[in-house]
Amino acid sequence: MRIRRPALVLIALGAGLLAAGTATAVPTATAATVPTATTVHRVLFDNTLAETAGNADWIISTSMPDPTQQNANPQKETDWTGAISSWGVALQRTGQYKLDTLPPGNTITFGTSNALDLSNFDELVLPEPNVLLTAAEKTAIMNFVQNGGGLFVVVDHTGSDRNNDGADSVTVANDLMTNNGVDNTDPFGFSVDKTNITSDHPVAINAPSNPVLNGAFGAVHHSLIANGSTFTLKPADNPNVAGLLFLSTASPGNTNATFVTSTFGNGRVAMWDDSSTIDDGTGQPGNTLFVGWADPTADNAALGLNATAWLAQGSGTGGGTGTVAVTNPGNQTTTVGTAVSLPISTSDTAGGTLRYSATGLPAGLSINTTSGVITGTPTTAGTSSVTVTATDSTGPSGSTSFTWTVATSGGGGGCTAAQLLGNPGFETGTAGPWATSPSVIFSGTKQPAHTGSWVAWLDGYGTTHTDTLSQPVTLPAGCANYTFSFWLHIDTAETGTTAFDTLNVQVLNSAGTVLSTLGTFSNVNAATGYTQKSFSLAGFAGRTVTLKFTGTEGSKLQTSFVVDDTAVNVS
Repeated sequence: MRIRRPALVLIALGAGLLAAGTATAVPTATAATVPTATTVHRVLFDNTLAETAGNADWIISTSMPDPTQQNANPQKETDWTGAISSWGVALQRTGQYKLDTLPPGNTITFGTSNALDLSNFDELVLPEPNVLLTAAEKTAIMNFVQNGGGLFVVVDHTGSDRNNDGADSVTVANDLMTNNGVDNTDPFGFSVDKTNITSDHPVAINAPSNPVLNGAFGAVHHSLIANGSTFTLKPADNPNVAGLLFLSTASPGNTNATFVTSTFGNGRVAMWDDSSTIDDGTGQPGNTLFVGWADPTADNAALGLNATAWLAQGSGTGGGTGTVAVTNPGNQTTTVGTAVSLPISTSDTAGGTLRYSATGLPAGLSINTTSGVITGTPTTAGTSSVTVTATDSTGPSGSTSFTWTVATSGGGGGCTAAQLLGNPGFETGTAGPWATSPSVIFSGTKQPAHTGSWVAWLDGYGTTHTDTLSQPVTLPAGCANYTFSFWLHIDTAETGTTAFDTLNVQVLNSAGTVLSTLGTFSNVNAATGYTQKSFSLAGFAGRTVTLKFTGTEGSKLQTSFVVDDTAVNVS
């Protein structure tokens, strides 16, 4: 994972919304079409803090965590059910965002293995939190932002306590900023005023180059208030704080702001004063809702979407935000005069281009600085300590170390050269001894084999799908070479350079725990024909492990991962 340049949107709603006269029609918000980006930003909408209490219905969809399970290709706000579905649908339609919802009963975390952990997202949306965050949740959010996230708080007026637990959204937001355990000294440089502005159309400052006021989703001139609050700015505490909209009765300054931005560490912060602005007037039955998002007297849709995009796009104060992790390939053993090819696997969340370097490689070997593959023919026997480093062009880097032993000759220690996999080319026409998900073993002209007639065809459905292929293998001790190889063909209907569909090749122990990810391939690697992939299993000598292929396909266009002619050769 990256620490994926997260952004957080904390949205609070008040009891008073818009005048009843605006509820007779529910227009669809219009916004500029945003070109498809090469990076897909993951946005997590929270639904754990009473966001649907009272008349609130602040969800993008009733399908959680994945709204596309309700409608995979939404075109209008009612294709997803929720009073902020317009927000979600507008993002989804750009193709630049992957949206999820944190369902009730979960907690907000950062840095855990949970799939809905903040470290897996670019942006967190908290729509009207009516429950005080726990100490652990506040720490998680602050660390998330400090490491490159953005915080977008849309609060409402004081007293908007929808679940009557004593904490309204104003209290929740101020508590986060003053009692978080990470920085309690006004880290963002502003606070929420305990006030109730019943009606106004705040005015945007003149800032033509500001991406929130003049972004890809349109220009912002006015917002609206239908019972909301204001913010007090404190630039002495954080010089990066800025008010973007102010009450129509006030001049820009340090008071009466209705939309503010700031930074914290490597992260970005934005806060909105009234959740009436994001109410699209549709939602679950039984809620009294009004049209704020598409209100024709304001530019709320453009403001909300521009801010979401700004928050999701990265660091607020220089430097790369994300992380680079290098997978340890295990200790290597080769022989003098025998060519090697060792791909190095990485996980990069910083969004730039990776460059690879290595120290301590045996004589005759080198690393490709762009692909990360170590190749060459060792010339000298001995043991080396190797360190491989991958550096993202935005700054972050990661390293891993392992030993590389070069022997004078193959074999030794009673090693018998052998190929260890059963049914390596799937030519029996059945899976065994492989374990597979249904319909993986295939023969036909749609996916011709590399040799023979049969292949293992993973994915290719054009919808959310996961296929697996695995086989246990016992690796004898005392051999010099342990090489796992296979031929791989990838074809796809996807375009561009974003990895929507992936194939992971992993080594697991008997309990199913992943010991190593040997390689990750995606729709970006699609090409005609087959390519042979090879990995060393020397680090697992003397053990029984499971080799597993896992193909994961997204919800739209197909990608097929076709495997043939596998082998584990020892000598």
